[in-house]
Amino acid sequence: MMLKKIVVCCLILLGIQQSNAQKKIYESDAFEELSKDHKIIAILPFQTTLNLKSDKKKYTEEQIETFEEKEGIAVQQALESYFLNRKRKKKLKIDFQDIDTTNRLLKKAGISMDNIDIYAPQELCKILKVDAIISGSLTSRLLISKEVDTSFDFITFLKGKSDYGKIIIKLSDKHTGKLLWRYEKTIDRKSGKNTNAIIDKMMRQASRKFPYEEKQ
Repeated sequence: MMLKKIVVCCLILLGIQQSNAQKKIYESDAFEELSKDHKIIAILPFQTTLNLKSDKKKYTEEQIETFEEKEGIAVQQALESYFLNRKRKKKLKIDFQDIDTTNRLLKKAGISMDNIDIYAPQELCKILKVDAIISGSLTSRLLISKEVDTSFDFITFLKGKSDYGKIIIKLSDKHTGKLLWRYEKTIDRKSGKNTNAIIDKMMRQASRKFPYEEKQ
C-alpha cells in the first residue's frame, strides 16, 4: 500500500513538472496599445530543425532539408486551418492573409527559409502588407506531418524521454517589430498524431490567452 502511494505521488509530481515545462505563454503589456489598429495578420512558414538521428543513414542532407521545409509549411497550414475555424465561429477580431498569398509574396521578394531570419518583422509586414505576423520555429526528432506513434510508454515517461520536440509561436507588430505574444510548447506522444492534431490541441489550450480572442 505504501509503495502504491509513493508511485502515485511520483506520477502526480512528474505530471505537474511536465505540464509546467511544456507550456509557456507571454503577452506584452503594450499589446492593447500596439494592436488596436490591427486588421489582418500573415502566418509565415515555420523555421524547422529536424534531428532525425535514427534516420541519418536513411536520408541525405538534401532530403532532410526538404523535409524541414515541408514540416514548416505543414505548421503554417495547420495554424491557418485552426485560426480560420475560430474566425468562422466569430471567436477572433482580426482576419488572416491567405497563406498562398503570403508564400507567393515572400518568394517574389526573394525570401526563403534560408534567409528569412535576416528580415525584421517591420520589413516582412511591409512586404506582405499586413499589420502583424505570426512566425515561429519547430524542432523535432520525428516527422510530425506524418502519423506518429501516440501509444503511452510508462518507462519512457518515467525516464523523462517522452518529449520529441518543441514549437514556438510568435506574434510581432508591424510598426515597432516588438514581440506581442509568444507561446512555447513541448510536444510529446500525447500531443497528437500529426501536425493538425498537435496545433489544434495546443492552440485550444492557449485560446483564452490568445490576445485577439473575443471575450465571452
